[in-house]
Amino acid sequence: MKDAEYALRKEIVATCIAMDRSGINQGTSGNISVRWEDGLLITPSGLAYETMAPEDIIFLSMDGTPHGPHKPSSEWRFHRDILKARADFNAVVHAHPNHSTAIAITGQEIPAVHYMIAAAGGPTIRCAPYATFGTDELSKNALAALEGRLTCLLANHGAIACGPNLRKAFWLMSEIEVLARQYILARQAGEPVVLDDAEIARVVEKFKSYGPKAKTAEA
Repeated sequence: MKDAEYALRKEIVATCIAMDRSGINQGTSGNISVRWEDGLLITPSGLAYETMAPEDIIFLSMDGTPHGPHKPSSEWRFHRDILKARADFNAVVHAHPNHSTAIAITGQEIPAVHYMIAAAGGPTIRCAPYATFGTDELSKNALAALEGRLTCLLANHGAIACGPNLRKAFWLMSEIEVLARQYILARQAGEPVVLDDAEIARVVEKFKSYGPKAKTAEA
């Protein structure tokens, strides 16, 4: 196994553990994938994160063939389809955060009630129509909801966040959950004020260089 691949596998395991510890996910309901060579690395199905090792991560060919000691996540299809369709994405994070999922259960999208929604790529976070987990229908619904966006909700299910790398995709999932919580609280306080599309377009431009960055060694 190449050093770069092993490092990615370690990052996936560490992010899974961080996802549970932060409260973004519960148990093994979430899953993560990262583009690797001509396929992707994806978390296995049903394996507790605290017991997971880099060797447990599955390599999945783009034709859907898994390579590894376990079955891939039951949601491998939308991970594969998203990375196949979107060259701008190299990582996909799926989880069931409480507030984001609560909004998804209502089938509603999240509007631009805070400028941070621009981190998701546009003036709304759409909610994909419900479909049974692991199905082609769910994958198609998610792809449609992600058009022009970096994230979406899945009706009666959870959320998806994507990015150029795993660090940014995980950060975005965290930001989505904060936004969902703020939206729910705002609705309890009164009628939320929604920012207009022109303002969000301005912030989207500013956000092209926003988000977590890896440390670089000083010369």
